[in-house]
Amino acid sequence: MTDPEPHPRPPVACWLSDMDGVLVREESAIPGAADFVRTLQQHDRRFLLLTNNSIFTARDLRARLRSSGIDVPESAIWTSALATAKFLADQSPGGSAYVIGEAGMTSALHDSGFVLTDRDPEYVVLGETRTYSFESITRAIRLIEGGARFIATNPDATGPSPFGTLPATGSVAALITRATGIEPYYVGKPNPLMMRSALNQLEAHSESTVMVGDRMDTDVIAGIEAGLRTVLVLTGSTRRDDVARFPYRPTRIVDSIADVVPIVAELAG
Repeated sequence: MTDPEPHPRPPVACWLSDMDGVLVREESAIPGAADFVRTLQQHDRRFLLLTNNSIFTARDLRARLRSSGIDVPESAIWTSALATAKFLADQSPGGSAYVIGEAGMTSALHDSGFVLTDRDPEYVVLGETRTYSFESITRAIRLIEGGARFIATNPDATGPSPFGTLPATGSVAALITRATGIEPYYVGKPNPLMMRSALNQLEAHSESTVMVGDRMDTDVIAGIEAGLRTVLVLTGSTRRDDVARFPYRPTRIVDSIADVVPIVAELAG
């Protein structure tokens, strides 16, 4: 199912797509995902695959996608860690940060020229990790109390695992906020800043870019606030019956990424 666009807009030159729930589910590709990427390449459309997960580097994610049959260059992957590092490098070139996170976050900050330290850092940066430690959380709380500015990669409260729900960045951020009274600045979705940074990476314009996602409360709202056309796929978090609860709507609703493949050619102009 697709919804017609109410007003004609320019041909689509660029595509942004969420990964989890859109292209992959855990370690498996969703049917049509590889075809979607190939179709973008065949039509010479610029694209980025987005994720709020800050654990992995773009190189790691490329390898994981490739093992599921989706082959994209490393440069086509944009994570909340990369967006956070870009934001901080623009805010405070050569700055310093205390990081709770893994290689995706620490590598991105290193590559942006940041110094990672637990002594009087300018920022505390909270990202995703498989092993949040009470010691590191306590250290973050004391540094924030001492004046460090609080940044978090994304507000996702939970994440999936083969064994069930895991607490994620948003839950740990809430703990730190409760202890310090300081709210973090979230860089990842639904902050349209992540979309804007992705557009800058592509040298793209919002009027000629589409965002594909599976969540109304992150992917679709971030796309709308960044001025993009949006496509909601129903293979992830949001169900068709959920859409009516939101005060905004995606440009189109489709069953899965397989249904987006013909739309790429349709909107190419």
